[in-house]
Amino acid sequence: MNNFKDKVAVITGGNSGIGYATAKQLKEKGATVIITGRRKEAVEKAAADLGVIGIVADQSDISATEKLVATVTESYGKVDILFINAGITTLSSIEAASEQHFDDIMDINFKGAYFTLGKFIPILRDAASVVFLSSIVASINHAGSSVYSASKAALNSVMKTAALELAPRRIRVNAVSPGPTETEIMNKAGLDAATLSTIKDSLINKIPLNRMGTAQDVASMVAYLCDDAAGFITGAEIIIDGGMVIV
Repeated sequence: MNNFKDKVAVITGGNSGIGYATAKQLKEKGATVIITGRRKEAVEKAAADLGVIGIVADQSDISATEKLVATVTESYGKVDILFINAGITTLSSIEAASEQHFDDIMDINFKGAYFTLGKFIPILRDAASVVFLSSIVASINHAGSSVYSASKAALNSVMKTAALELAPRRIRVNAVSPGPTETEIMNKAGLDAATLSTIKDSLINKIPLNRMGTAQDVASMVAYLCDDAAGFITGAEIIIDGGMVIV
């Protein structure tokens, strides 16, 4: 179980959902885990519950990312695993979308993720693993999700370029694209409970395995991609959606 012993893992947005579940798995496998998030109380509570290190850092703020890198460098030197997981989603039609709506999503999901990778590259150990959290909405579009879908499609493009640029150092860069997953982000989409329930029922009917994914499902895939067993996988988008895209 301790196949990540002596490895340092950084997980952005690690105080809830998929980030939290991944932190738990990597910690159980022996890694030294650092989680980040914007909300001080949430980060501190999650870090205490998991027995990991918590650092408050907003992925949309490049200066905060630079401070995060400096802190990690001072305390741990190099990083073996970087899971760029933090993200948000809100819904809006293209006609009704405001500039603020666009910027809020892109600043975290794309620009923030892009510069998180860029700022961490100098302290990534050779043969490290980088994983982006993407989404199947990068290629399967739904009304109201134009900006979110675009942010994830852009992320997938950067992932492939990064895989090429970092291959000489044997650093692998991949993306995991979940389908419908039971996480806190759904509850933050600004929808009431009845609407959320209706959406979930509708989604389950479109999934061959007839259930929503869980944060643990996705975390297991992330952990696998960070393992030596996945040492020949890079530049790949791994879809984990219960078969939704094949229907």
